[in-house]
Amino acid sequence: MKKLIIGIDISAETLDICLKTDLEERYEVIENEISVIKKFFKSFKIYEEVVVAMENTGRYNWNLYEVLEHFEFKVYVINPLHLKKSLGLSRGKNDKIDASRIAHFIERNSGDIELWKPSSESMKKLKVLLTERKSKVKLKSSLLQQKKNYKCTKAIGLEKMLLKINEKEIKLLTDHIKFLEQEMEKVIKMDAELKEKSGLMQSIPGVGKVLTWMILAKTDNFQMIDSARKLACYSGVVPFDHQSGTSLRYRPKVSPYADKSLKSTLHLGAMSVVKLDNDLSKYYQRKVLEGKNKMLVLNNIRNKIIHLIFAVLKSGKKYENNYQNSLAVS
Repeated sequence: MKKLIIGIDISAETLDICLKTDLEERYEVIENEISVIKKFFKSFKIYEEVVVAMENTGRYNWNLYEVLEHFEFKVYVINPLHLKKSLGLSRGKNDKIDASRIAHFIERNSGDIELWKPSSESMKKLKVLLTERKSKVKLKSSLLQQKKNYKCTKAIGLEKMLLKINEKEIKLLTDHIKFLEQEMEKVIKMDAELKEKSGLMQSIPGVGKVLTWMILAKTDNFQMIDSARKLACYSGVVPFDHQSGTSLRYRPKVSPYADKSLKSTLHLGAMSVVKLDNDLSKYYQRKVLEGKNKMLVLNNIRNKIIHLIFAVLKSGKKYENNYQNSLAVS
């Protein structure tokens, strides 16, 4: 059986590619352009099986995704941290070495990695818009921080001018963020499935529009992450044991290997929950009165929010407050 394994190291301008067969290993570099990538992959029809592996590098992957959904290859998108931790003791790196490492990694570990699936048109739009929103929010946060530092320029007469420029930029970014959010809502409303899921998710206390968009994007509409336990682990809200033999034992704690942006948004949702009158806030108050650590209880609420999301999606019914539900009150 003629099998080809392709490891791709991605950058903004180029793709460094390792082509590995049973007989040889060779390397090529091509432009990260759709037309060039399409022409490159057309030459591999002679192989009975083609395995393509790449790291997840965000927007730099988009051209590859656009092309690969039209080929019947086995495609894997690897978490960069997973790849890094698998290397053990290693020295030196460059794009050629990275492409080779990706090819060898997927040859050994393909059974442990989920196959990549093309996203729907709506999900593609939602992911791009969410990425742009994240970029604008980050810029706005930076400008707000700068605004606080302009007081030190008062003595030299620049404070008012700099504040005026800063406020104009902040207003412009605020308008852009609002526009992007409106576009995301349009995308969801135009897709019946996303609209239904969005409505069900936002019926849960603490789940607002931003958290809904993020979960839909991170799970690829629940294609890539299809269970509450997987999403809770991905979000970094699951505590793990830390022990070795009988002499080393710590309390279970959450792992640092998590999607920090999703975890942060979940935390904001949990914080808003405890300020309102609902089942989860009653759970919080009861556990705090029992002497539980507040951050521990908040983490439990984050976990419960994730499980409630999957519960309402499975039942097809919106969340009901004061419903005697084991997830909400246990």
